[in-house]
Amino acid sequence: MANKESSGKNRSGAGSRLSGLSRPRRRTAVITAVLLVVVGWPVLSALFGGFERTTGGEIAVVRNGGFFDNNKIRQVIDPGSGRVWIGLYSQVHKYPAQQRFYTITSDARKGDETGVDVVTVPSSDGVNMGIEGTLYFTLNQDHSVIREFDDKYGTRKFRSAGGEMYNVYDGDKGWSAFLDQIVRPVIDNDLRSQINSFRCAELVSSCALVQNSSAQPRPVQPVGAKAQSNNANIAKVQNAINTSLAADLEQTLGGKFVTNIHFNLVRITLPEKVQDAVDRAQAAFAQVSEAQAKVATAKAEAAANKARQDGYNKCPTCAKIEELKALPQGITVYAPGNPNGSLLRGQ
Repeated sequence: MANKESSGKNRSGAGSRLSGLSRPRRRTAVITAVLLVVVGWPVLSALFGGFERTTGGEIAVVRNGGFFDNNKIRQVIDPGSGRVWIGLYSQVHKYPAQQRFYTITSDARKGDETGVDVVTVPSSDGVNMGIEGTLYFTLNQDHSVIREFDDKYGTRKFRSAGGEMYNVYDGDKGWSAFLDQIVRPVIDNDLRSQINSFRCAELVSSCALVQNSSAQPRPVQPVGAKAQSNNANIAKVQNAINTSLAADLEQTLGGKFVTNIHFNLVRITLPEKVQDAVDRAQAAFAQVSEAQAKVATAKAEAAANKARQDGYNKCPTCAKIEELKALPQGITVYAPGNPNGSLLRGQ
């Protein structure tokens, strides 16, 4: 019995010693797992996030962003690159590398600004004209230029038409906010300068119908006459805008950040009241043209009748023949001197 009791005590003592040893090991394992989660996961994420690449339609500017690092530009990644190392916690600013456009239109579904968007500028004779068009351009991809662009505009935010604040590299919304706040005023100013050098009728032919003039009334335009073509003047406006925009954007932006600038003037509209007056004038001219046509027809008919009568006077027999030809068919007796009737039909 004594041996059994001593062996039982030995086994219980050994078990307690084993359980005492396993508790620190478990505690160490738990601490190690927690450290791996807290420390290891961010490190792994940073390592995997230290690689970046660009698609064919974007160029990237990389800035340092580590805990103990500065925020200077580290490198530029060209469009369509492979995966490259950019360092731990670096910031990537991606910009469009393909051709971009900015549309000004009265169609709320197609414009870059929310709702109806038309630039209203006065002509040289004081008629407000609505200008619609599209500006095409490309962001300069030279590395030194794109670095300067990121220093000037990639480090600030811009207010969109809806009131939100975006960085220029925040996708299409950020890019549109930048264009609305920085580029759009330059476009408006250039359009105002160029349109103000032309009279309304030089850009919109129908303006000539309603313009004020102290001179004598213009003669009625002959029927079928062609309206004055304004294509040459519109081309002059486009060429002037393309030239002035390149210089003004470079001066305003502080560098040659955009290239291949081309403005396409799509449409010129008149104010609603002016357009109504044009429509009324055109309707009045249409009525005048219709009256002129009726007068011309009456004159032609009178001339024809006179010529016909002159012929009858010279040839009375011909008049009788024409009179007989005009009789209805089925007449058997013709008695022009009969007071009871000159026509007798056969049975």
